[in-house]
Amino acid sequence: MAHSGDGRADIPGTGASTGTQLDHYPADLGGGPGGAGGSGKTDLASSPAEKRTAANSIEQNIEPGSRKAGDAAEDQTNAVVKAFDAKDGHGWVTSGAVSKAYKTWGEQVKTLMNRLSSEKAALRGTNTVLSGTDHGVEAGLRSVSALDAY
Repeated sequence: MAHSGDGRADIPGTGASTGTQLDHYPADLGGGPGGAGGSGKTDLASSPAEKRTAANSIEQNIEPGSRKAGDAAEDQTNAVVKAFDAKDGHGWVTSGAVSKAYKTWGEQVKTLMNRLSSEKAALRGTNTVLSGTDHGVEAGLRSVSALDAY
């Protein structure tokens, strides 16, 4: 088999060649730097104002709504447990099962509320951390400026 100058092997008598040639992946199909569109530029996903808005939304809307939904089942669950509870030594298995399910529900609501609280704190803390870092870098760079000597 003869080899062409581009690294591919020629198949005798066919005029065809074998091998793999990869020039590029078209940017309009989602390839290249930066994913679809291929600009290669990376922007922050949100601004400090958007983070504050998200944290406030968690605090003012999502947390109260989640807490209310978590508490809503309590009265109904207690009524079901009482209705199916043992009377004269005989009761339904349903009573214990509903009680156990409600306990699990309560644990899940508590986990959700803790997660919402930590996400809210992280959104608010990110602005402080990034701002503090920016000011620290600026102060470090500014203190060693050679232009101050002129």
